[in-house]
Amino acid sequence: MTTLDNFIAKFSRLRTDKDRNRWSDLTGHQAPHKPFVLLSVMDLMAEGVITQNFIGPSLELLDTFNRYWARIMPVGARTTMAYPFPRLRTDSFWHLIPNPGFESHIDMEFSSMSRLREVCEGAIVDPDLFSFLMNSESRERLRAVLVTTYFAPEIQPVLLEQGKVNIAAYAYSRELMKEAAEGSVAWNVGETPIAVRDQGFRKAIVTLYDHRCALCGIRMLTPEGHTVVEAAHIKPWRESQDDKPTNGLALCRLCHWSFDEGLMSVGKHYEVLVSRRVQLEQNLPGHILTLSDRPIFSPEKQGCQPSQGNFEWHRKTLFRN
Repeated sequence: MTTLDNFIAKFSRLRTDKDRNRWSDLTGHQAPHKPFVLLSVMDLMAEGVITQNFIGPSLELLDTFNRYWARIMPVGARTTMAYPFPRLRTDSFWHLIPNPGFESHIDMEFSSMSRLREVCEGAIVDPDLFSFLMNSESRERLRAVLVTTYFAPEIQPVLLEQGKVNIAAYAYSRELMKEAAEGSVAWNVGETPIAVRDQGFRKAIVTLYDHRCALCGIRMLTPEGHTVVEAAHIKPWRESQDDKPTNGLALCRLCHWSFDEGLMSVGKHYEVLVSRRVQLEQNLPGHILTLSDRPIFSPEKQGCQPSQGNFEWHRKTLFRN
């Protein structure tokens, strides 16, 4: 059996790109990609999303990886999990599983998630490491090694906080779904930290609508896990303190802005309403006018359809008829 100390040593010696011109002192002048993947895997294990020794390049893993990246990297800095996911095989505890017919391609380097998914089904880790990762105490020891080894002291609390937010937000999103199905509230929403609430609400709504805008129907999801839709409250949080799915819509950025500005709403029969204000002299509303009276797209999950009571508030309070 390989001991925890052995894996602690391996985690502290990951093979990373070391370039002082490319990477700042926040990441110890080395690429943070591999630590971000491993931190993301730990979060999904803590959430109960990963329960078997198999790690797929899933949207959940991508979203978590992207959150770590966005939390500390410069605004506008872009990356892809396709870089570190296969490269972790060089650290001796991570083993790639090829898709049938791609066995000879498994040692290649990948520049996009679509190509990675084409060649690679996923990965497994050493069985002993998996056991340690599934145990909360040893998992947190391994997390601490990654954070303290590859990141500057001033950024370490930020990453530890992000891990806690990721795990709590997943639990919050599950509670929102459960409450929608059962019609009861089992926790005090007002005591939930804002970061947890925002991230959990987004996760629940975007998942329910399968990344599709409720008003225009557009669905665009990049291989890197970026989606065109955002989670919107029908009745704003400041008015309702309501994160239930019945008060949420997945909206593309244009429809989100138009909905919040009262230029679009939803009618009594769940049809799209378009304000006459969009046809002002200087406006060029484009496809928005074609959406008028079309039925909205709603979740199929029982109890998660948007509430007419919330739409009535929006029509009376915000919509510019």
